[in-house]
Amino acid sequence: MFGFYRLATAVPILKVADVQYNRDQIVNLIKDADKKNASLVVFPELSVTGYTCGDLFHQSQLIDGVVDAIGSICSSTKSLGVISIVGAPVRIKNALYNCAIVIQNGSIRGVVPKSFLPNYKEYYEKRWFTSGKTISKTDTTICDQTVPFGSNLLFRVNSELIIGLELCEDLWNVIPPSLNHSIAGATVIANLSASNELVTKADYRRELVRQQSARCVSGYIYSSCGVMESSTDVLFSGHAMIAENGTMLSETDRFETKNTIEFADIDCQRLIATRINETTFADNDPLSYCIVQMDNINELTQISRTITPHPFVPHDISERDKHCSEIINIQSSALAKRLKHINFKSAIIGISGGLDSTLALLVTHAAAKKTGLKGKGITAVTMPGFGTSESTYQNARELCDLLKIELREIDIKAACTQHFNDIGHDPKITDVTYENTQARERTQVLMNLANKENGIVIGTGDLSEMALGWSTYNGDHMSMYAVNCSVPKTLVKYLIQWVADQSDKKLKATLLNIIKTPISPELLPLSATGSIIHKTEDIIGPYELHDFFLYHFIKYGASPDKIVCLATLAFGDAYNEKELSKWLNVFIQRFFSQQFKRSCTPDGPKVGTISLSPRGDWRMPSDASASQWKRS
Repeated sequence: MFGFYRLATAVPILKVADVQYNRDQIVNLIKDADKKNASLVVFPELSVTGYTCGDLFHQSQLIDGVVDAIGSICSSTKSLGVISIVGAPVRIKNALYNCAIVIQNGSIRGVVPKSFLPNYKEYYEKRWFTSGKTISKTDTTICDQTVPFGSNLLFRVNSELIIGLELCEDLWNVIPPSLNHSIAGATVIANLSASNELVTKADYRRELVRQQSARCVSGYIYSSCGVMESSTDVLFSGHAMIAENGTMLSETDRFETKNTIEFADIDCQRLIATRINETTFADNDPLSYCIVQMDNINELTQISRTITPHPFVPHDISERDKHCSEIINIQSSALAKRLKHINFKSAIIGISGGLDSTLALLVTHAAAKKTGLKGKGITAVTMPGFGTSESTYQNARELCDLLKIELREIDIKAACTQHFNDIGHDPKITDVTYENTQARERTQVLMNLANKENGIVIGTGDLSEMALGWSTYNGDHMSMYAVNCSVPKTLVKYLIQWVADQSDKKLKATLLNIIKTPISPELLPLSATGSIIHKTEDIIGPYELHDFFLYHFIKYGASPDKIVCLATLAFGDAYNEKELSKWLNVFIQRFFSQQFKRSCTPDGPKVGTISLSPRGDWRMPSDASASQWKRS
């Protein structure tokens, strides 16, 4: 379903060296995974016998019992649609290997030996096992089945789900096998592990798994032995995790004394898109691999995963504050560099009392401090027009006063009226000509004032407006440096809120008033009571939806159907499918038709992973058709 696959990591309660008992626990957990529609379930290292058997691994009674147990697991799960990966010792010719055994539809589909055997401190695997690091695919016989055996096996379900395996210490090695697996195409790495518990080791282990999923740009599913292993010298905690490209999706509670299983839905389409768009994967030379083609698996009919409705805004407050601080620093430092480079003595900025111009002014104020100009290097200009409200006008004045920034007021109504006369436009017709005349007049004032003051015009438009083309060409579309160009609208409020939280009482109150103000270009006359009637989101739709669409459309190349599916999960009952489709079509139509504006946008700093700069991140023809993306 849209590239999502449900993975499961399981930790059975076992009895050391009791393969029949362990088999039953494993089968029960496989059946649990199948009931939850999982495509893959992974068990700990040597889960059939227990990791801590010691010299019992040299007992033929135990090894023969493993063969019987594997055969029983195959027959007991023959009718299930889940791939199972269990750990067991496997004797091949004159050597014993610590292996991951892949089972599907009652058959052993492949056996992968552990490459790196720890032999230090509490570990001494080389006493019993042989490394399989150099073994390329060969055939062996297990449970009367001829199966592929080797360290270079990948298990391909389809073009999206390809599974690579490594065992415990393999991950801790300087060059983990999972790196090569991923280069060769594996989108999910399964790790069968036996990592004992020590103080703070869980934190290290968790970070190791998370980081490896990021380095591999993959799903990473990790299962480790539980507390019922032998406690002669060490204790195991049953730490099991599922991560995706640097994000921990799911994790078991440690130290459980019952069978545990944890699920997470991995987005393989997203992983592949990330590899293509944002990495140098294709520059690596893959090793030689044998691909084992798997049968059909359980497919999801409903995604069970938390999808954030505001992907540009960190959910965690502490992380959000950290991000806001970083973004303001990036914006202000970039602007400071530009001001110093061109040796201009002032920054000219139009201030409306709305969100975007407020953020741009705060950034410019911070940049001025970095250059040593402080507030004296800034000239703010408020330009009341036909739709300027008293609230935004007062907010602009109060903001500049509190920041100790020079504010000039230039009323544009007379100039616009004269222009209407010049071009023969009836001002009673409040159409796009009426609106854009005001926007271009304001830009003309700012540009000419910048020339007069030996300054540059600081742009106020944001990423969301750029994506939708919600600007007047050669009006507010243009500036000499666009500090907000990669900041989406949903993030603007949080940035202003962050500054407010660092400010004194009066400035904080003014900034909070600005945050509460309806988003509007204020280009149409006010209502009879003086309130704003020209509200942007009434015309083009909610910005929270457009930012959601933008994120998944640009970052992962998600299809319209997938975007709507994800939006339904993210927003719940806030919007129905008809509304989502309506506003997605608006987004697509505007995104395609307004590319010509993005093609000539001014310089500005990239602050996040998504930017629409025509010089950096986004190159698109201005006359591309949107029909392929329209949703009926």
